[in-house]
Amino acid sequence: MTASAIIEPQTWNWQGHKITYQQAGDTGAAVVLVHGFGASWGHWRKNLPVLGESCRCFAIDLIGFGGSAKPQPGIVNYTFETWGQQLGDFCREVVGGPAFLIGNSIGCIVVMQTAVDYPELALGVAAINCSIRLLHDRKRVTLPWYRNYGSMVMQQVLGNKQIGGFFFKQIAKPKVVRKILLQAYRRPEAVSDELIDLLMKPSQDPGAADVFLAFTRYSQGPLPEDLLPRLTCPTVLLWGTEDPWEPVGMGRKLAEIPTVNEFVPLEGLGHCPQDEAPEIVNPILLDWIKQHQSTTLLTDVTH
Repeated sequence: MTASAIIEPQTWNWQGHKITYQQAGDTGAAVVLVHGFGASWGHWRKNLPVLGESCRCFAIDLIGFGGSAKPQPGIVNYTFETWGQQLGDFCREVVGGPAFLIGNSIGCIVVMQTAVDYPELALGVAAINCSIRLLHDRKRVTLPWYRNYGSMVMQQVLGNKQIGGFFFKQIAKPKVVRKILLQAYRRPEAVSDELIDLLMKPSQDPGAADVFLAFTRYSQGPLPEDLLPRLTCPTVLLWGTEDPWEPVGMGRKLAEIPTVNEFVPLEGLGHCPQDEAPEIVNPILLDWIKQHQSTTLLTDVTH
């Protein structure tokens, strides 16, 4: 089922801002899907209906992305703490309780932050090709001096509103987006016109450029290695082995953290396996949910 075959997304008011989300299924365990940078709930369009056959499955647009509101930076701080609070409130107010939290890329950091700040709302965390955040201040110092200096200069240059706005306009073009995705994906046929359209549409919204630039310059906040040790729920890492942005070797290093229960390499896939190969990812997620749903129910009965 494609995005166009699913009913129009629903809206939720969060702190005075419109948030869009989509839901499939009305029975079973609750599951919340969180997209990566520049994406939206539509990036889960191949997963939502399948997971919804046995779960109450939700896919949310983080504030600043997709169909959600894009307030000016300063009105909203575009940080993982903000998005973690948004996701926690969503679980309480819309989902109605705890859920399995599943993220891709920076969405992985969001679900981890939520599970750390609101452990009572996390039945489990599944992270698909988690963002390593190589431009974080603490990571950058490990880079060769010229790369460290170059990234610092780039962030400062993008802080200029005119230059930053021009840069965003050059990036937010279908041909450029397609080229970027063909680097991230290993199955070129998955980089469809539909995918380009769903990523391009929000980029035309007022405020989209400011959000993009604010996050591009965000080099603080938590790293996955900060959050993973603090998780108290079942945790699994899924990783496309051919991801050019988040090397699988770094994923295996994260998997050595004791709170990570399982590491699942996805051979031959890139940065967004849930979209590139849903026929591989969906069964893994369903099995993981089923396994830990049974454990959760058993715990509830025994207590």
